[in-house]
Amino acid sequence: MSTQKILIADGNTGRGQRVASALSGAGHSCQVATHGAAGLEVALSEQPTVVVAQVELPLVDANKLAEILRANPRTRSVRFLFVGCESGRGHLMGSVGDSALQADAEVDEIQQAVEVLLERQSRIERLEARANEDRDFDGRLVELQPAEILQMLHMRGATGRLTLKPELDGGATTTGSVVVVEGEIVSASTGLVHAEKALFRMLDWVSGEFHFEQTMIEGVAEIRTPTRTVLAEGLRQLEEWNRLAPKLPPLESPVKLSIDRGELPNVIHPLTQEVLGLLDELDRVGDVVDQCSQPDYQVLRTLYTLAERGIIEFGRAHVVPVQTTANALFNEAQCRRLRGFAQPEGVNDLAPTSVKLLVAAPSASIAKQFGGLLTKVPGAELSPRFERDQVGQGDLEVMARIDVDGDFGIDLIHLPDDVANEPLWTFAGYRALGTIFLLDARVSASAADLAPIGAALGMTPGVRTFHVVMLAAGERLSPDELRDNLSLIDDASLFLLPMEPDKDPGSLLRSLFARIVP
Repeated sequence: MSTQKILIADGNTGRGQRVASALSGAGHSCQVATHGAAGLEVALSEQPTVVVAQVELPLVDANKLAEILRANPRTRSVRFLFVGCESGRGHLMGSVGDSALQADAEVDEIQQAVEVLLERQSRIERLEARANEDRDFDGRLVELQPAEILQMLHMRGATGRLTLKPELDGGATTTGSVVVVEGEIVSASTGLVHAEKALFRMLDWVSGEFHFEQTMIEGVAEIRTPTRTVLAEGLRQLEEWNRLAPKLPPLESPVKLSIDRGELPNVIHPLTQEVLGLLDELDRVGDVVDQCSQPDYQVLRTLYTLAERGIIEFGRAHVVPVQTTANALFNEAQCRRLRGFAQPEGVNDLAPTSVKLLVAAPSASIAKQFGGLLTKVPGAELSPRFERDQVGQGDLEVMARIDVDGDFGIDLIHLPDDVANEPLWTFAGYRALGTIFLLDARVSASAADLAPIGAALGMTPGVRTFHVVMLAAGERLSPDELRDNLSLIDDASLFLLPMEPDKDPGSLLRSLFARIVP
């Protein structure tokens, strides 16, 4: 039985009990409260690790419950899973590290989200243990995100400097620094950018290294907003940026006024005025974003609005191709991220040689067909048994290896589909990049065949899944199959892979593996 306690606060008793039963079956200690007041009483006495709370909770709603528990030193580290949030509103309530699901979330979705929260908390606790032992500490951003590190420092009341060294696409290098005094963020900088603008930019750094040095800090505070508030706002802006990314102008785009300055309206918002002023000297979106005092997302949103109104216009972006490795499948930044994911935590002198990627198929023939297509991927080499068609559905072994950068690669592990092998599924899922589920044109039926594997792997925190539909010559997905599997399309995890002689699947496979890179 897990020592981590979970509180389910739900006015619907039956639903709350179903969630509790699922989590108890996974080995967690659970309690159910039918309204917010009862939930508050239980949380203060039991100090749960995670609270699963319906947003519209009777007597004391979930947002107020979170606010009260955050204010109490004994419960301020509790993580919340809010159920019943509108899409995209996960960071508007609670705290950094909380999660949110929509009202129609199934029990298995709630269980998976709880497991992710528990894994995050375990990483925090391991980092805190290192901090207690060493005073200074370091780690990799693939394990713990900047907002989570800063939240931990805030809760510890730490004083010192957090240095971030990200691994950016295109091989770009930079560093960032965040200063905290008694847990409050007082300044941030990266390059020539400072304060909230720099902090918000660094929250998007998802791979690289970090180091915290506990030291006395002197200087004037650039950031005066409370840490919890400024982090929540930064994550909200980042969430909005990612959601609207296809509409926002690329940083490489040229930009210029499309009307005379005399035609500009007399009353202009201060940010709009600053952006238009910068266009007197700058002609590239990225330069305007860097030079403007406001956070990046706000500047991009302002440029987008001005373009919609016909006040400015963007030119065609000239993008310099990203330098790639010799096999042309992964660029240098992707190679670094893959190595960072494979590096065992706390082991700095052992260079990993590979990382796992799981493959599940409803039949041996589909697995072998996929193996045949892998031969068209640069740097991929099938295992001898797969080349000789000697692997059946009862085997767990390497299907193929994809070279990443010479001495490091991705091992594709074939999962047996027999339910008797369930322990092997969860074993193989530990520290895997993700799982590719191979489906045929009957997507619903083949997905149902693989559902036990998906359910078992869903218990692994942070699991990532990708669905590849193998289409034989002349096959197309029917409208019914498309309608029944809209969730896969909405999650951008569905790839259609035709197996027709005149079609090269190489580009689609490259797109799949690029998506798999953490």
